[in-house]
Formats: sequence, structure tokens, C-alpha cells
Amino acid sequence: MKTLSLRKEDVKRKWYVVDAQGKTLGRLATKIATTLSGKDKPFYTPHIDSGDFVVVVNAKDVFLSGQKREKKIYYRHSGYIGGLKETKAKDMLIKHPERVIKFAVKGMLQKNKLAAGMLRRLKVYKDKEHPHSAQNPEVLNMQFKAMTQ
Repeated sequence: MKTLSLRKEDVKRKWYVVDAQGKTLGRLATKIATTLSGKDKPFYTPHIDSGDFVVVVNAKDVFLSGQKREKKIYYRHSGYIGGLKETKAKDMLIKHPERVIKFAVKGMLQKNKLAAGMLRRLKVYKDKEHPHSAQNPEVLNMQFKAMTQ
């Protein structure tokens, strides 16, 4: 029995579309990160970027569980002294809902040279319309196991 090692030339990328309306942010981000990295494929190779394209629509309607909408804070720094800026999740969802999903997925991708390419294949839109209908994206299966207590 031989182990299959994938090459860059052998990668066949597909396009998927995900509707974020009513989906929990963390569970949505894990599924997207798995698809972007190619870990859901049978021929996953860690050193080859074998993931697919993911288009996320309705980013403004993503669900944050608990009190995250009020208490979660996103930080950024201008580079100058005292340049730390912070934005609450509820404000970020109003102004830039795409960034909420991008930041969540970025945090779940591996921290190496391949991550930037994976993140470029993530397309997030706050409304239902997207310009990628020519690629004939399939609907990504978002079935999660039931939570047990």
C-alpha cells in the first residue's frame, strides 16, 4: 500500500456557497476553515494548499451566542504610541459584518505560509448577492452534530 502525496498540479478546486443567516459564528468558521484548508478531502496533504473556494453570503445575519454581541471586543493598533483601537462585536456587525467572519476564520487556520492563500479564497458578502455565480458554487453542507449536555 502506498501513501498518496498530493502535488500542486493535482489540486482541483471547487466553489462552495454558505448562507450565514442564523448560523453560530464559531461553528460556521470551523466548517469554512476546514474547507479552505482542504482537510475535508480524502487526499489532504499538510504542505500543499488543497482547499476550495468559499463564498459566504448574509454575513450581517450571523448569530453570536451568549453575550458575545455585547462583550466581544476586536482590537487593532495603528502603530503609534497610544494607538490601540477597540470595537465591540455589535458595532462591527453593523459597519463591517464581513470582517467578523474573516477574523473568526483567520484565527482557525494554521499559522504558516499557506494561511494567506487560504484566506484569499474566502469571499464574504453582507447581503444575499455575490458576483461568483459564473463559477456555479455548490451549497456547502453545514450539518453539525447535536450538542449533548
